[in-house]
Amino acid sequence: MQTLARVPFFKDSELDFEKFDRRCTWRRYDAGEIIVDFADLSSDVYFIMSGDVRILIRTVAGKEIILGEMKGGQYFGELSAIDETPRSANVTALTNAEMCIMPASVFREAVHTSPVVADRLLRLLTSRIRDLNARLTEHSIFDVKHRLYSELLRLSVQRPGAPGERAVSPPPFHHVLAARIGCRREQVTRELSSLSHEEVVVRTRGALVIRRPKILEERLAEARRSNG
Repeated sequence: MQTLARVPFFKDSELDFEKFDRRCTWRRYDAGEIIVDFADLSSDVYFIMSGDVRILIRTVAGKEIILGEMKGGQYFGELSAIDETPRSANVTALTNAEMCIMPASVFREAVHTSPVVADRLLRLLTSRIRDLNARLTEHSIFDVKHRLYSELLRLSVQRPGAPGERAVSPPPFHHVLAARIGCRREQVTRELSSLSHEEVVVRTRGALVIRRPKILEERLAEARRSNG
């Protein structure tokens, strides 16, 4: 059913969904398809109904820096909808995906109409600023291996049935980790090999398992103290 009532962002917002639904469009994207590209002049907001997408930027030299991934229930494009400037990043479908596409004017109307929606937008923007501040700090004070430690912990979740262990599933490709932390693939390979030799991490068929996350946390804490 193509309705904003399915979108978590609008849950309990008391919006007149029928009024807003007819002003949105719904579209499916194939895996690998570009949804929006850097410097696009569009200003629509995209609500992910299903599937996964990747957000990245490219340098003038063509180097890709991965900012993150999003999945069903999340949304992107709100910055261009707010300030009407060109897109600041590329968003590509990692899997087949379905989107609810809302024009900028409709998005702003929804925000102005519902205090619940406005509060959720403010919380999202605050969260993203804090995340960017944390990443900027990491790039300023950490070397490659400590940036990798931090990214592995950020990507991982508690491993079911294994107290004290965390896992990244599916196991990330080395070039993807490199693009996330701003280094070369060979550097990631070297650091992961070292962690594997120490038995801090182990790669299984379906995940990269962090057997001793406390070790990574302690090393990060020490690096912060050293760069105090």
